[in-house]
Amino acid sequence: MELDYYEALEVKRNATNAEIKQAYRRLALKFHPSNRETGNDERFNELGEAYDVLSDPRKKATYDKFGVEGLKGGIPPEHGSSGAWSSKYIYHGNPDKTFKQFFGGDNPFADFDTNDAPLLFGGLTPGVVKTQDSAIERDLPLSLDDLFHGCTKKIKISRRVMNDDGHTSSIRDKILTIDVKPGWNEGTRIVFPKEGDQGPNRIPADIVFIVRHKSHPLFVRQLSDLIYKVQISLEMALTGFSVEVETLDGRLLRIPINDIVHPAYQKVVTGEGMPLSQDPSQRGNLIITFDIQFPEKLSAERKSLIKQALTFKC
Repeated sequence: MELDYYEALEVKRNATNAEIKQAYRRLALKFHPSNRETGNDERFNELGEAYDVLSDPRKKATYDKFGVEGLKGGIPPEHGSSGAWSSKYIYHGNPDKTFKQFFGGDNPFADFDTNDAPLLFGGLTPGVVKTQDSAIERDLPLSLDDLFHGCTKKIKISRRVMNDDGHTSSIRDKILTIDVKPGWNEGTRIVFPKEGDQGPNRIPADIVFIVRHKSHPLFVRQLSDLIYKVQISLEMALTGFSVEVETLDGRLLRIPINDIVHPAYQKVVTGEGMPLSQDPSQRGNLIITFDIQFPEKLSAERKSLIKQALTFKC
């Protein structure tokens, strides 16, 4: 005997789409094969085929007018102009596919999950808990000045948001505000939980911004220290000089160098580096390194003078 789709779903022939969905939800849970109490493979398969037809306006229109024979045998193309299904209908035969498409997974109650424990529904064995989409990571380029003083960044994102009907969605813009703290390090992660695309039966992804340093014309950051490189002549390296450094907060430091400077020499100025992220009142160090410029040529006379100057008598 041919399957009556309306009888299978236990609804009237004038049932609305919402009533058809409600009936399938109730009966699919009741007769799901994993339901230890009322599971029924044959009944579950009938429900899948019935919902596949009645939830599709064209298939339903053909079934309502021509019955199962017209639906599966095909109807003349001219009848399809009224919205009927003119080609031959064949159910894919996989009621689990229909079930998962309807519920968005094996577990129809995943939307109500509040923890990480698997849910049980009815007499069913544990289903697949709704999982969250993978985090969306984006770089957040910040200047050294931004990270020294702190600042506020506003970033506009576009994401898919579910409409009030719970079935359709639309693209909407949102402004995310990031309060950059003084001293944040490269790689600091700022997480906006569940701000990704919304969708039925899914947990939106977290959006994660990762701090990246922009290059600076004067300084190179090394954790909480600032590296400042100075080019000097050989004469300066041997006889002494002063270095002027304009700090990120606008002060001018004048630092005397009285030692003989060799290639590995560094001058450390305590407390003139980056703020510490855990305590911005504390600062790292300013480390001055030197690039000694040697002369390309020396005359014989100058070589002699240098030898005399560097000859030490014991």
